[in-house]
Amino acid sequence: MDGSSKVQEMPAASDGRMPRRSMRNIALLGICQALTQSSNTLMFASSALAVLTIVSPDMRMWANLPVTMQHLGVMLSVFPASLLMMRRGRKFGFRSGSVMGMIGSSLAAIGLGLGSFPVMCLGGLFLGYGIANMQLYRFAAVELAPAPHRAQAISYVTAGGVLAGILGPSLARFTPDLWQPLFQASFVAVVFIHVLVFIVLGFIEFPQVRVEDSSGPQRPLSQIVTQPTYMVACAGAMIAFGVMSFVMAASPLAIVQCGLKATEAPVTIFVHVMGMFIPSFFTGHLIARFGVFNVMIAGIVLLVAGVIVALMGITEWHFRGALTLNGVGWNFLFVGATTLLTTTYRPAERGKAQAFNDFMVFGVTTVASLMASVVLELKGWAALNYVALVLVLIALLVIGVYRLRNPSRA
Repeated sequence: MDGSSKVQEMPAASDGRMPRRSMRNIALLGICQALTQSSNTLMFASSALAVLTIVSPDMRMWANLPVTMQHLGVMLSVFPASLLMMRRGRKFGFRSGSVMGMIGSSLAAIGLGLGSFPVMCLGGLFLGYGIANMQLYRFAAVELAPAPHRAQAISYVTAGGVLAGILGPSLARFTPDLWQPLFQASFVAVVFIHVLVFIVLGFIEFPQVRVEDSSGPQRPLSQIVTQPTYMVACAGAMIAFGVMSFVMAASPLAIVQCGLKATEAPVTIFVHVMGMFIPSFFTGHLIARFGVFNVMIAGIVLLVAGVIVALMGITEWHFRGALTLNGVGWNFLFVGATTLLTTTYRPAERGKAQAFNDFMVFGVTTVASLMASVVLELKGWAALNYVALVLVLIALLVIGVYRLRNPSRA
């Protein structure tokens, strides 16, 4: 059996609905998700274009390096962030992440003002710690909800990205030219967003840290991560985030490269983020009704459809359609993979099990975001989408083989 013990139990309401207290905490956590994701979206939409204002033409292919450093920061931070929360609790850990987000975005703004590419990259590294904490919100949601509602809890917190999809691109559109240098106001806005997150986190009633949650029965990490179910869940999350990051990171540069106005980039990012997060209002219900694997496979189909649309043309509507499908596909595959992962570990194992998953996920996205601008510059938008297609088909192969070997799994 994959995860012989469950996360700390919470009682369900007598009528089968999620308890009001759980809904309140999950709603507040969703607000934190929305705010932090909006800052992340703002960085995605603005960082590469900001870099182009301070680097020489021969450095254009490295325009996404600050975003790559952010992903590297996430990859390096997930283990210490998870272990800190196991010892000091979710609230302390998440608020520490907000402080690091303030530092990182401040460094990005200072680096841009100084015309220093290395300082901007350092800012991205610090921001990575803040984003690593945001990625753990979905696991914290599981601890705030009764067992029958955990898929919905993950889905609802992820749905906070809907607000992020409005706020992030709006800030990306209206803040760049508020003052000189261009885009510095965008990074300052990120500082204030992390301040708000720090405040909201203070109102969430996270479960208290229990001794048995850190000192209970534990298996070696190698035994946990080599479970077939864990490997499928981790692979699904890796490819979902890798493909999404690869395409999303390249899209602002590709839009300009294909002769469209730079103002189209925030619009495309907006519809992409809406595609990522609006389905979260019902993804949990789809998983409960049709099964986690069927939802994950539907996500793969949508990611393939996004590639097909991208290869059909380079008008603004091709970009918008491709990125929307990419976002919805990411949602189905990633929420499904996260739900599946939560069935594979015991309470005392959750810190290292969740951290290893996110370490692998952001190892992939680090490479994907770095290679996005390189592949785009050297081979073009079409080649980049063919690479994305290969990755998506690998996910289909992994899930398909698992289903054939485990036909009884939902």
